[in-house]
Amino acid sequence: MGRSRTARAHRATDEYFGLSAEGTTVRAEFVGGTTTFLAMAYILFVNPQILGTTGMDVNAVFVATALAAALDSLVMGLWARYPIALAPGMGLNAFFAFTVVLVMGIPWQTALAGTLVSGVLFFILAVTGIRGVLVNAIPLHLKFATGAGIGLFIAFIGLKNAGIVVASEATLVGLGDISRPGTLLAIFGVLVTAAFLIRGYKGGVFYGLLLTATAGVVTGLTAAPDGVVSSVPSIGPTFGQAIGSLDQIWTTEMIIVILTMLFVDFFDTSGTLIAVANQAGFLENGKLPRANKALMADSVATMGGAVLGTSTTTSYIESSSGVSAGARTGLASVVTAGYFLLAIFFSPLLAVITPEVTAPALIIVGVLMAQALGDIEWGKLEYAIPAFMTVVAMPLTYSIANGIAFGLFLYPIVMVLKGRWRDVHPITYLLFLAVTGYFIWLI
Repeated sequence: MGRSRTARAHRATDEYFGLSAEGTTVRAEFVGGTTTFLAMAYILFVNPQILGTTGMDVNAVFVATALAAALDSLVMGLWARYPIALAPGMGLNAFFAFTVVLVMGIPWQTALAGTLVSGVLFFILAVTGIRGVLVNAIPLHLKFATGAGIGLFIAFIGLKNAGIVVASEATLVGLGDISRPGTLLAIFGVLVTAAFLIRGYKGGVFYGLLLTATAGVVTGLTAAPDGVVSSVPSIGPTFGQAIGSLDQIWTTEMIIVILTMLFVDFFDTSGTLIAVANQAGFLENGKLPRANKALMADSVATMGGAVLGTSTTTSYIESSSGVSAGARTGLASVVTAGYFLLAIFFSPLLAVITPEVTAPALIIVGVLMAQALGDIEWGKLEYAIPAFMTVVAMPLTYSIANGIAFGLFLYPIVMVLKGRWRDVHPITYLLFLAVTGYFIWLI
């Protein structure tokens, strides 16, 4: 009787996810989902560290991060049926914390409300099909530059947290005290994480974080945690704050914030979906089947994450590691979701995750994101100039929004000067006018 039920369950799983059709098995999907989790598990500790700088409750953010990743990966796996996992995105969490809250002075509750609204707008774009128009309107080189610029911004934050880069009255920034114990710990973490990745370990960033945290405890730089497993912390301090602050978003500043969140999430998600789908062999005539479902799943993730209490939740490029390990269907995302759900019981480990411990992860993730620089045609100045300004403006002005604005401002100008004004999409000219107003009235 038991074998019969097991056989029926296997058949049902096979039929629902299309395992046989994709040439995969339950075991292969389990291995792929596990690999994806290990590749992106660092976000469980890095995200609370980043959002905690805004005054948000770190334990609540930890639970919100785990739940958002679990629930939203389930949506992607069960509905869109792709082996793509989701979690609060790197770059967008830095924008949320360091630009929106700490620089612009917007309360984190209001920032969460903005995140929620950006998710709603993303959903509308996915449902109505406007997505395609916008994807074609933004120059490809600015998309590459945005990803690379966010990478440099994240790495800069990591270098600052490590004490490797410090403030300087003479030169704005300078080299910190390398002999400081915390800085040495961060440098150790960078080397260890790099070693894992160079040797081909898919979860290298996560392994590096754990080993760095362990080294901190062993050397006495950080206190040992009270335990490893505990009851689930309360999510109360962050849950529902986005809904309660919706009446605060009707300002020009917040509209800019919402559009920036939407822009970055939209193109980051599109790029991730295409990259992972291409690797898995899903593309049909260059198009992604069920693309709208995948995009809607991502937008639902952003909305759900905001309500739980975290910054924009998005599709993770680390899902490609799971695909390389054999994942081909949404079952892998369900497996990844299960791991994130279990993670909510490991909150005591947050005690050993200091800024020096997370700094290596930020730096290495920055390196990985900066690979997009290689896709920019630097030999053509009409592409190179706006792309370069997009990239450097993000870390140097400490704002992702400023970097995007620089690129959208310069691109139409240099294309007109080149005599290629017809090659600029009409929507790009409208964005030029919008960012011109941004520079004149908001900065």
